[in-house]
Amino acid sequence: MEKSNEMKLTIESRSSNEGFARVAVAAFVAQLDPTIEEINDIRTCVSEAVTNCIVHAYKETLGKIYITVTLSDSSLVTVKIRDKGCGIEDVKQAMEPLFTTGGSERAGLGFAVMESFSDKISVRSKLGQGTTVTIRKKIQQRVRYA
Repeated sequence: MEKSNEMKLTIESRSSNEGFARVAVAAFVAQLDPTIEEINDIRTCVSEAVTNCIVHAYKETLGKIYITVTLSDSSLVTVKIRDKGCGIEDVKQAMEPLFTTGGSERAGLGFAVMESFSDKISVRSKLGQGTTVTIRKKIQQRVRYA
């Protein structure tokens, strides 16, 4: 898989930056000419992952969120969203639908949503060191008429 383009973005873990991250990633991916559904899937995944960083990783403090988007020659989009927050104690449990450490105002569906809108998701985490969520989505190539 040959990399054709890459973007890196660092934002603070403010809720006001979630929308910016979602739009910035979507704008970068647009060069692959995705369908509206494909771009909405990617936006939703980015929104969920960044929100997890804001709500869970840094809880009551500010930290940095690192986003890397890689486009491959085969139209594979890879989005890595990383934080240096508190980490996840049990990744498998955290990925279970309805599980949350965020209290009654959180639904516990973030990872389930990311899984349903991506082709593949992986989560790596170390307590006290942070979490990296990697989302992969293949953009379908369509026949273009001149």
